Amino acid sequence: MVIAGATAVGKTAATIGLAKKIGTSVISADSRQFYREMKIGTAAPSVEEMDGVPHYFIGNLSISDYYNVYKFEQDVLALLPTLFEKNNVVIMTGGSGLYIDAACHGIDDIPDPDMNIRESVMALLRDEGIEALRSRLQVLDPEFYQTNDMSNHKRMVRALEVCLQTGKPYSERLHKQRQTRPFDIVKICLTRPREELFARINARTDSMLANGWLEEAKSLYPYRHLNSLNTVGYKELFDYFDKKLTLPEAIEKIKTNTRRYAKRQMTWFKRDSEMQMMPPESL
Repeated sequence: MVIAGATAVGKTAATIGLAKKIGTSVISADSRQFYREMKIGTAAPSVEEMDGVPHYFIGNLSISDYYNVYKFEQDVLALLPTLFEKNNVVIMTGGSGLYIDAACHGIDDIPDPDMNIRESVMALLRDEGIEALRSRLQVLDPEFYQTNDMSNHKRMVRALEVCLQTGKPYSERLHKQRQTRPFDIVKICLTRPREELFARINARTDSMLANGWLEEAKSLYPYRHLNSLNTVGYKELFDYFDKKLTLPEAIEKIKTNTRRYAKRQMTWFKRDSEMQMMPPESL
C-alpha cells in the first residue's frame, strides 16, 4: 500500500496510525529523510512519533553518501520479501513521487552522460544562469518542468543532458515502461483544501525552527555544497548565514518555496490514475 501526498498534509500520523492497526512496517519514500543529519529540517518522524512501528529508509544514510532512485528501487525490492513474511501488507509513504514510482513500477535505465553535452549544459548554466535551464526544459520536457524543483540546478542539468543526448524528454524515460511486481499495489494520496495545507506548511515551518532547525542547519553549513543539502529550507537558511537574506526573509522564502513544492507534488500524484484521493481522516 502506498500513502502519498504533499508535504505537511499529515502522512506521518495517518500512516503510523494505520500501521499500528494492522501490525505492519513502514517504508519511507521521502528522499530527504534518508539523511540522518537532517532530521529537523525534513520533518523526519521521531522515535516517539513512530510509536513502535518499524520504519525503513529514515536516517539510513549520511549527507555525504551517494544514493539515487535506482539504488532505492533495488533496496526496497530486496527488503520487501522479508517484510511480507511478517505481514501481507506493507505501507510505503512519502512525497517523493519519482521514488514511489520506481518502487512500484521500475525506472528506465538512464544513459551515462555524454561529456561534451555535459560541458555545454554547464556552460549554459555558468553563462546565462539557472533561468536558461528552466527555459530549455520548459520546451524540451514540459512534464519535468511542471513537476520538479526548478531551483535544483543539479537535477535540471541532468534532465537537460538526457533530453539533448536522447532527443526525448527525461521524464518519459523515468516512467516509460511499467515493470511487473510480484505483489498488488493500492495507492492513496492524502489531500486537504489548499488553504488548509498552506496553513499547515507555515505552522510546521515555525515549529521546526522553534525545535532547533536553525542550529541543525548551522551545523551543516560547512557541507552546503553537497547535493543532499540542495533542498528547500536548508538553501534559504544557508543564504541567511551568507547574509544574502535576513532571518525573516529566509523564513518567508522557506514557506513560499515549500508551498510551491507542495503544488508540484500534487501535480505529480494527480497524473497517476491509480491514485485514490482522500482526506487523512478517511484512512
